[in-house]
Amino acid sequence: MYKKLNTNFYKNVAKLFYAIAAVDKVIKEEEFTALKKIVKKEWLTLDESEDEYSTDAAYQIEFVFEGLQFKGLDAYDCYNEFIEYKNKHSYFFTDQLNSLIMKTADKIASSYAGKNKSELIMLAKLDLNLKTKTS
Repeated sequence: MYKKLNTNFYKNVAKLFYAIAAVDKVIKEEEFTALKKIVKKEWLTLDESEDEYSTDAAYQIEFVFEGLQFKGLDAYDCYNEFIEYKNKHSYFFTDQLNSLIMKTADKIASSYAGKNKSELIMLAKLDLNLKTKTS
């Protein structure tokens, strides 16, 4: 179904999900809980990729998210790093995978008191960026 993904892919996706959660300057526990639920339900079954510890590589999404949160990195910097990665590795970003990325981002943004203006703007930008094909 997907070109074999790798830990670097998952780390960059984590940057995006962190950016969605952090764009309003506050990451709520509900946002991380929503992320963990969708990783377990949808991301773990994507492919057979493992990290160097023989753990499903999709768990990198959670690990990296927590690390970025601990460091308090800028949401827009993380978002832009994800877009750069997406543009350089467009072969990973099938319509099905883009749909899962949007679904995950939307669940994170919706998990606490609905979506606020900054989250809505970032989600709209993401949707446009995912629809833009690059080579």
